[in-house]
Amino acid sequence: MTRTPPDSASPADTDLMLVERTVAGDQKAFELLVIKYQRRIERLIGRMVRDTDLVQDIAQETFIRAYRALAQFRGEAQFYTWLYRIAVNTAKKALVDLKRDPLVSETALRGGGGDDEDETSAVENELTTAETPETVLAAKEIAAAVNSAMESLPDELRQAVTLREIEGLSYEEIAEVMNCPIGTVRSRIFRAREAISVKVKPMLENQSGKRW
Repeated sequence: MTRTPPDSASPADTDLMLVERTVAGDQKAFELLVIKYQRRIERLIGRMVRDTDLVQDIAQETFIRAYRALAQFRGEAQFYTWLYRIAVNTAKKALVDLKRDPLVSETALRGGGGDDEDETSAVENELTTAETPETVLAAKEIAAAVNSAMESLPDELRQAVTLREIEGLSYEEIAEVMNCPIGTVRSRIFRAREAISVKVKPMLENQSGKRW
């Protein structure tokens, strides 16, 4: 008889097991889910909300809502995709209540989420490999241009490109989070990339033409 090693469960299976334990009354199981996803949820919210003081409050509200709705989670989607959707909706509701528009925070775009791997952080490290005053300035200007371009995007485009390029979600997962067809997701990401490229490409061309 072949026994399955206890560590062979996939992350999705582990999440579902923790959900089932929580629904059965195991509070520690939900605490483990919070520990696992808190930083990722705060990082996602930090890219939607400029006021960093609101991030933790919105993240806390996200987990409260998730806890209350946990019995409705059936495992048809990945748990973190389900949780991301709650986070996005909670952040949007908070911003509507405060009559604010969702904006990407500059610190989040600079990879200010801590030790977690971040594509924007990797890009910035690549840009500043040869740290002369000129290249550092160029990298900051390009980062500011990307930030400005993302801020000016419509809400749906900014959310889609953030989930794809920074959080690394698949098109299918983004469709789950944003509750829209996958074709709509592809269209939003394409339009977002085009809009960002229009603003950033001239700067990159100017920088590449300089001699330092």
